[in-house]
Amino acid sequence: MKKSTWIISTMLIAIFFFGCATPRITLFSDASDPLREITLDGTGDDKILVVPISGVITDSSKSSVMRTMPGVVQEVVSHLRLAEKDDRVKAVLFKIDTPGGTTTASDILYHEIVAFKQRTGKKVVVCMMNLATSGGYYVSLPADVIMAHPTTVTGSIGVILMRPQVTGLMEKIGVDVRVNKSGENKDMGSPFRPVTPVEEKMLQDLADRLGRRFVDLVKQHRGLDEERLATVADARVFLADAAVAVGLVDKIGYLQDAIAEARKLAALDADARVVVYRRTHYPNDNLYNTLTSGTRANPTPMVDLGPIGGLLSLDAGFYYLWPHALGSP
Repeated sequence: MKKSTWIISTMLIAIFFFGCATPRITLFSDASDPLREITLDGTGDDKILVVPISGVITDSSKSSVMRTMPGVVQEVVSHLRLAEKDDRVKAVLFKIDTPGGTTTASDILYHEIVAFKQRTGKKVVVCMMNLATSGGYYVSLPADVIMAHPTTVTGSIGVILMRPQVTGLMEKIGVDVRVNKSGENKDMGSPFRPVTPVEEKMLQDLADRLGRRFVDLVKQHRGLDEERLATVADARVFLADAAVAVGLVDKIGYLQDAIAEARKLAALDADARVVVYRRTHYPNDNLYNTLTSGTRANPTPMVDLGPIGGLLSLDAGFYYLWPHALGSP
């Protein structure tokens, strides 16, 4: 075995067994590394910051064997905090490619973007890529201009409660779960027994109230009349041209068009810089890079279960999410 190979193997073994010891050793960038500004285009003093929002929107961190990466909420808020401190950042462009996420994580990002605009007065533009459904559209609402790629799928205005149900399987294999509870509804929604009609009504009421919150925000930000609001409130999805027609999207265009829109809104010169915040330097970097830190933290599964695998990876709970898109690459 070559000496270099032996050294690398020894390092990997040491990291695996002693990764929790001090000092901490990392081979890849993670949440402990600071975000650094990288210029993708332009030479001027004023800046347009591009912030990617991709994957399922959650406030949970993403972990793998050798590192932990920040969740979507933490990462986006970190970008906003840095942009707020930099007077040269005049506009923020969110590049959105997500099927949505948990109701709370989506609402947190919405709130943070609204508060950022109120505190700074900076312009905000959204450019939708493959998907900006459900929570992906929810977080787009505060934007001054919403632009969709010609092939974007958006909409899915609503909430879904997903919970596993294993009662049939348990009966087949002869397994039962006994419960002692302090209140009648303490185990409401349990996967180990059928839901009662009363419980179903209560759960549906929760979903309806969360869905109404979403629809009310669409009405507030987009100014839709009752007919168009009713159309989007049934949670259907739209291609870009239909989304423009119904009032969910302002314009159709590409990333460079969204940059031009941000430049116009903020009254910036043509040489204004387009910047991103990253933890890792990438050779030949450009606008289409969605990574901020090394490679993706989640390892490729040994068996690809498609949409079913995506659904099984989610905890039970309420989501502003288009479930079908979980099978997308």
